[in-house]
Formats: sequence, structure tokens, C-alpha cells
Amino acid sequence: MARGKKKEENLTLEEKLKQALVPEEEWPYEVPGNWCWVRLKDVAFVITGGTPSKNKPEYYGGTFPFFKPADLDYGRNMVAASEFLSEEGKAVSRCIPAKSTAVCCIGSIGKCGYLCVDGTTNQQINSAIPKVNSLFLYYYCNTILFTKQLRLKASATTISIVNKSKMEQCLFPLPPLREQQRIANHIEEMFYKLDEIKEKTQLVLESSEDRKAAILYKAFSGALTAKWRKHKGVSFEGWITKPLSEVATLQTGLMKGKRNNQKTVLLPYLRVANVQDGYLDLKEIKNIEVDVLKIERYRLKKGDVLFTEGGDFDKLGRSSVWNEEIPDCIHQNHIFVVRTQTDTLDPYFLSLQAGSRYGKTYFIGCSKQTTNLASINSTQLKNFPVLIPTIEEQREIVNILNFFLGKEEQIKQNCLKLLEKIEEIKKSILSRAFRGELGTNNPDEESSIELLKTILQRPGFTCTDEEETIDSLLGEISRFKNDGCPPENRDPECGLISR
Repeated sequence: MARGKKKEENLTLEEKLKQALVPEEEWPYEVPGNWCWVRLKDVAFVITGGTPSKNKPEYYGGTFPFFKPADLDYGRNMVAASEFLSEEGKAVSRCIPAKSTAVCCIGSIGKCGYLCVDGTTNQQINSAIPKVNSLFLYYYCNTILFTKQLRLKASATTISIVNKSKMEQCLFPLPPLREQQRIANHIEEMFYKLDEIKEKTQLVLESSEDRKAAILYKAFSGALTAKWRKHKGVSFEGWITKPLSEVATLQTGLMKGKRNNQKTVLLPYLRVANVQDGYLDLKEIKNIEVDVLKIERYRLKKGDVLFTEGGDFDKLGRSSVWNEEIPDCIHQNHIFVVRTQTDTLDPYFLSLQAGSRYGKTYFIGCSKQTTNLASINSTQLKNFPVLIPTIEEQREIVNILNFFLGKEEQIKQNCLKLLEKIEEIKKSILSRAFRGELGTNNPDEESSIELLKTILQRPGFTCTDEEETIDSLLGEISRFKNDGCPPENRDPECGLISR
């Protein structure tokens, strides 16, 4: 090993350059003439993290960030870590300087984060400490090409792993230093605008449930149909409250795995996963053997209101109306079927009321609860105090709610499509950026091979170096402009980050 290292140090600059440049036949795609292809190890130091001994509590509880894969979700703005080390813990860790790119190389391979502060990582992360523009390196690590390379290099084990040496071999497109800065600025500017749109879109999405709850509250407090009642000459005092059992029948479903002594047939059946809050998810329907004598007992009928017995705490009491979407369908025992007296209680009115704040408050109040889960039994469902106006007003409320909730669902779907589109645009920008297709490249600039020569001559410089070559490079970098880049996203010291 030592001999190999010595031999490498004795290589001439031309020999090092020949080793560093990727042959044209190995290029993933063409790049501008003043760019070149190299490997990640030529433009960054790659360091694998490690976890200080958990048997030494004195290593933890300080202020030095200890980043883990979940922290990479912060992407461009990694500041706070999920755990912190003491000075003792820092002393036994591999310190990673700010402006490095942390890459998850076990499990969620390719997930990246940009360190805005000095820190360290656990062994699931390889960090690239840049010798070039730090943001250019970070954004390249977010490209489909880089992630694809990592995954192809992953070890074929139960959990995919990319070690340090394999990550170092990933191909890297190297433009001149000034072009790296221009590309980074352009990406920052475009992503800043896209993130503004994304943030506003997410706010609309997050407020969707609040708007839905407000509409439902108006419906079941009588406010939504106040004008309708006035026009019809109907009083709100006409609303009555009755236990569900007085205006509907309730039945439980078929228990899976129960032995049958008679002839059986195979029929489709609904599970809890199929019944969502206000709609049915029928993408996956299972089949079950059913005793022919019990088919009618469990067969679903049009207008049945399906209630789930339990599930996530916030989805307790979810229900939907069956419209014979699947012929001869039955239901399992964790789904209650409620059949209303249709001249007294509209099934859609019941389902919407159960999903309102009024309904959920009742079900949560009487449910059996465990950590994040809750359940109700048939007795509690039978005792649900249903608010009952006239059947005409019920149908008017259902019509109004269908209109408003339909609009709300349309807004939600449009927001989701927009969020997908934003991610597609980001991928497109990154793809074009690292092909030299943003219109920022200056073909008259000095070839990136000259930059590569400088890097190869100084592969291990530190922040204490005061040699003229490094000082002149840093001085040149400091003169780069951040044209159009939002102030909070500027990186005035892009390039040649020290170890």
C-alpha cells in the first residue's frame, strides 16, 4: 500500500492528468469542448462517517452536529442535526467542513444534503469535500446520472451499500471554474423561484382539511342550508337527534379463516384498506371462500354505508357509501355495514356527518385507544346520535357538500400535480445544467483541463496553506458574481473548499 502511494506521488503532472481524464468512449454523454470528464475522487475528498461509541455517554449531548440519513431530507439547508456530540465526541469523529455534500450510501442510496455548518456523520453517509465549486458538486450529486451510478455500484446484499472507493469512481463532468459558478447561480435562482411556488402550493394543500372541516361544520350546524329553509318555510327546530340504531340496521362482516361445512364459492370482499374517508379505494380487491348459504347475509347492497372498526387515530369513524362498484361483493368482519331507512336518513348524509367534526368527536370520545390507534365496536356505532333534518334538507345538504367538496378535491389534485411538475422541472434543469445546455457556457474560457491540473498539483491542501497558488485561486473565486441569485442562497466562497 505504502509503495503504491509513493509511486503515485512520483507521477508527473502529465501522467496524473492522463489517469484523471475519462476516455471519450466512456463518457455518459457529450459535454462542451472546454469541459472534461473526470472521477469524483479527482474533484473531492470522499470521507465515510462513523458513530462514536454509544458506551461512552460523555461523547454526546454537546453542540457539534452529528448528521444521520434522515437529516439529509433538509437537502440544500442542512443546519440542525438530529443528534449532537460533545467536544470529546467531536475529537474522535471525522469532522466534515461546511459546504461539503453528504450522500447516503446505505439503504436510501443517493439522498443528498449540503452541510451549511461543520459537522460529522454516521457510517451510512459518505461526504464529498469539494476541491471545486461546492454548490456545483452538490447539485450534480442530485442528478439522475449520479444516483444511477451509485446504485449500479451498490453491493448486492440484503441492504444496498456503496463504499467510499466505489463512490470515488463515479464520473463527474468538469467545466471551467467560472462556468461552475454560473451554473450554480442559475440553478439556485431557478430553484429559489420553484421552491416559492412549492411552498405556496403546500400551504394550499395543508389548509385543505381545514376548509373541508369548516364546510362540514356549517352543514351539520344548519348554517349551510339556512337560506334554503327560509325559502321552504322550514324551521331549524325541525332537526331531531336519534341513535343510529333507531333509523338504520347494522351488521358485521365475514371473519377470514373461518371453516365452512357447506359448499363454498369464491367471492370478492372488502377489507379495511378499501374503505377510506369518504371514498373507496378499490385498486386491490381480495377474494374469499364463502359458504353458499351465507352469501346473502354478507352481500353488499347499493346504498350501504361502510364504517371501519378502527385504524389510525385521525381516521376513526371513516366511512363511505357502496354503489355496487363490484358485483357480488361481501365485506370482512372489521367493516360494519349500516343500512338506513331511506325515507328517514339518506346514506350519503350519514356518511358525511360521520366524517364531520361532530361525528369524529363522538367516535374519538367513545373509542378504545392505544398508541396512534383507536377502535369502536358495534354498540358504540349503534349509539351514534345522528342529527336528522327532513329528508329533503338532507338531500339538499348532500348536493351542496358534493359541489364544494368536489371543488376542494379538484384543488387538491391540481396541487399534487403541480408539486410533481415542480420536481420534474428541477430534474430537467439539473439534467441540462450538467450537459452545458443552460446557455451559460463561454467556449472562449480556458479549458477545465487547466483547472484539473491545478487540482492535481494540490490534492491535499489545508485551510492553513498560505502558498501563493492557493491564495491566487481563492482571490479569483471571491471575485465571482452571484448574478440573480437570492442573497440568502449566495455562496460567495464557491470553489476549492479546504479539508
